[in-house]
Amino acid sequence: MELLDEILAKENLNKAYKKVYQNKGASGIDGITVEAVKDYLKEHKDEIIAKIRNRKYKPQPVRRVEIPKENGKKRKLGIPTVVDRVIQQAIVQVLTPIYEEQFSNSSYGFRPNRSCEMAVIKALEIMNGGSDWIVDLDLERFFDTVNQDKLITIVRRTVKDGDVVSLIRKFLSSGVMDNGIVTATKEGMPQGGNLSPLLSNVMLNELDKELEARGLNFVRYADDCMIFVKSEKAASRVLETITSWIERKLGLKVNAEKSKVSKPRGLKFLGFGFWVGKGQYKPKPHLKSIQKFKRKLKQLTKRSWGISLDSRIKQINYLVRGWVNYFRIANMKRVLERIDERLRTQIRVIIWKQWKKIHTRYNALRRLGVTHEIAFNCANTRKGYQQICKTTYIQFAINNDRLRKRGLVFALDQYNKVHI
Repeated sequence: MELLDEILAKENLNKAYKKVYQNKGASGIDGITVEAVKDYLKEHKDEIIAKIRNRKYKPQPVRRVEIPKENGKKRKLGIPTVVDRVIQQAIVQVLTPIYEEQFSNSSYGFRPNRSCEMAVIKALEIMNGGSDWIVDLDLERFFDTVNQDKLITIVRRTVKDGDVVSLIRKFLSSGVMDNGIVTATKEGMPQGGNLSPLLSNVMLNELDKELEARGLNFVRYADDCMIFVKSEKAASRVLETITSWIERKLGLKVNAEKSKVSKPRGLKFLGFGFWVGKGQYKPKPHLKSIQKFKRKLKQLTKRSWGISLDSRIKQINYLVRGWVNYFRIANMKRVLERIDERLRTQIRVIIWKQWKKIHTRYNALRRLGVTHEIAFNCANTRKGYQQICKTTYIQFAINNDRLRKRGLVFALDQYNKVHI
């Protein structure tokens, strides 16, 4: 069976549709939503398949979306239409098993049964094995600058079906719509399409093979790559020669300002930092990751936000569980203790503000076991929200167990549950 036949097989297309539906996501330039695409595909499926077989299918331009980055700059995403996402996903499902046989064991991004956590654990293993001088490679605007001709040449080595190669080329060059204006895309690949993660690995697998040929230890997650050697001198030499190779052979640009030679304690990798304990490198959340987590919690605990406490707690729990689960291998008990303390104070402030009136506050405190005199004084206090909610009286009334019963997940509790 030809590859295109496998891609367009009914079972594969149905699986692709279910995957796109499961991932949800915004609509493309045609406005067709994930929910509405099922009816559209039922009506136009045969027409779309015929066009693909005759090489007449034309993917629509992606919709430009910009999301802010931590450094103040913006990351450009390209959102394909839902129909195009289904077709891209159908291609990915057929090509992934083929490319998995070629990909390096040191590559962890966008691959089945591989994760950020596994990449960090592997990096720690190499560091603690004595290779703790690191070349931290930063590829400048990787997704925006990929040379499409070089990428297609690499794809052709494996994908022998010309119809499939032609279809992939069309997705790469489909164009971008920004504020109603369509611009041709002669380089790069849209960061946001289903096909881009696989194609990024196809391109960067060339780098993996070069590093392996040189006998170097490395860990790569998408375009985030660290190379491990035993001395500063060797690391500086590797940075210079591999930069030259990447720019010459792959046509990519290495960011000279961000790429560096460093010891582990000066690095941020996939949100993690590293510290030394008992002669071994260990993981921790990087300071920037902690600060970002705190900022998100602060947004969710704004007392001016008009939302029910139950809805607020639900969103906080989602954030806390996700963040702690991601960093579960890290050492961070003290950090979480301080974050929890601040979170509890903010929740108490929200509850205190919701009680509003003096008699409401008094009655609530009495029901929670506070004496008449203390309840009266607290209810009539002129202290600010933060000040009153940090007193032992309010902490006694709205204690940790009561907050747990209300449904609030403490970061440290979640950590103790999932830490490995």
